[in-house]
Amino acid sequence: MRKSLITKLDFPLLLLIAILLAVGLTAVYSATNVPGLQNNEYFPKQLTFTIIGLIIMLAIAFLPFKVLQRSAYTLYGFSIFLLILVFFIGVKGFGAERWLSFGPIKIQPSEFAKLAAILAAAKYLSKQGVDINNFRHIISVSAIIIIPFILVVRQPDLGTSLVFLAIFIPLMFWAGLSWFTLFVIIAPMFTCILSFNFYAFLFWMLIVSIVLILSHRKVYFLITIFLIHILVGLLTPQMWDQLRPYQQKRIMTFADPEADPKGTGYQIIQSRVAIGSGGIWGKGFLQGTQTQLKFLPAQHTDFIFSVIGEEWGLVGVLFILSIFLALLLYLIYLARIVRSSFSSISIIGITTILLFHVFINIGMTVGLAPVTGIPLPFISYGGSFLISILIMMGFIINFSINRYEY
Repeated sequence: MRKSLITKLDFPLLLLIAILLAVGLTAVYSATNVPGLQNNEYFPKQLTFTIIGLIIMLAIAFLPFKVLQRSAYTLYGFSIFLLILVFFIGVKGFGAERWLSFGPIKIQPSEFAKLAAILAAAKYLSKQGVDINNFRHIISVSAIIIIPFILVVRQPDLGTSLVFLAIFIPLMFWAGLSWFTLFVIIAPMFTCILSFNFYAFLFWMLIVSIVLILSHRKVYFLITIFLIHILVGLLTPQMWDQLRPYQQKRIMTFADPEADPKGTGYQIIQSRVAIGSGGIWGKGFLQGTQTQLKFLPAQHTDFIFSVIGEEWGLVGVLFILSIFLALLLYLIYLARIVRSSFSSISIIGITTILLFHVFINIGMTVGLAPVTGIPLPFISYGGSFLISILIMMGFIINFSINRYEY
C-alpha cells in the first residue's frame, strides 16, 4: 500500500518544488554570507524551515482526501482566532503586530490564513445548489475573504492583506462567475484608481454607463451600480488619507523612485543597480558587490531576486522565471483535470497566491510595483511564509493523488 501511494506522488510537481527550494537556499546563503555579519544563523534556520516544511507537506499529501475537505471550515475558524489573538498577545516587529510567540516558536498567522480562506471559499463554492451569480452567494464568499483581509490590514500589513483581495476574483471566475458580474465587481477598483484624475474619472464613468446600458438589466439595478461608482470616486481621497505615512511613501516612491534617492527610493534604485550589473552571465556565486558590500537592503527577504540577478545574470533570471512559469501552468493543468470542484477551486486559489507573490516581488525589484514587503515563494528567507507555501503544496499533491475523487 505504501508503494502504491508513493507511485501516485506527483513527481513533476515535486521536481519543480525541489528546484525552487534549492535556488532559495543557495540565494539565502549568498545574501547572508557577507563580511561583517556576526552570528549568521539565517541559512541554518532557512534549512531547518525547509526540512520542517517538507515533512509537513508530505504528511498532508498522504492524508485522506475527505479529511482535508471536511476540515476546511475548522481551519478557517482557527486561522481567524489566531488573527484576533495577534491583537492581544502579538509580538511587535517593524512597527506592526504580526507574530505570535509560543516559547522559541514564532509564527505569522496571516500567512496560514491565506490557505484557510481559500479552502473555506472553495468548500462553499463547491456545495450543491450554489449559484455563484446569485447575489446572496457572492456576499457569502466575499465575507469569507473580507474578514481575514480586515484583520490583517489592522495589524497593519498592507502587502499580505492585498493577497486576500487578489484571490477573490480568480476563485469566483473559476467557480462560474459571469462576465457581467465580473465587470461589476472589478470596475470599482479602476474607479478608485482613476478618481485621482477628473478627466480620466469622467471618461471611465462614460464607459461604465455604456456597459451597464448594453447589459439590459433592470433600471434600479443599473442606477445602484452607477451610484456605487460615484461613491467610490468621492471616498477614494479619504481612503488615501487613512493609509499610514510609510504606506503612502511606498506608493509615491513606486511612481518616482528618483524623487527620494536617499530615502524611500533607495531600495528600488539599489535593486535595479544590482540586477543590471549582473549582465548576461552574472558575477558569480558570492561575487556580487551590491550583495557582499550590503548596499542592497532586505537582500535575504524582499529583495532576494536582486541577489539572483546580480550573481546569476540574465541567464539565471530567465531560468528562475521559466521554473515559476512551468509551476503555475502545471497547477492550472491540475485544476482542470481533478474531478472535485473543491480541489479545482482550491488549486486555482493557491496558484493565484503564487502568481501574485511572484509578480509583485519581482515587479518591486525592478520598479514595476510598489515596495510592499511581499516575499518571493520558496526563495525569500522566512519560516512562516516558507512553511505555509509548502503546506499549500502538500494540499495540491494530495489533490493530485486523489484527482479522481469527487
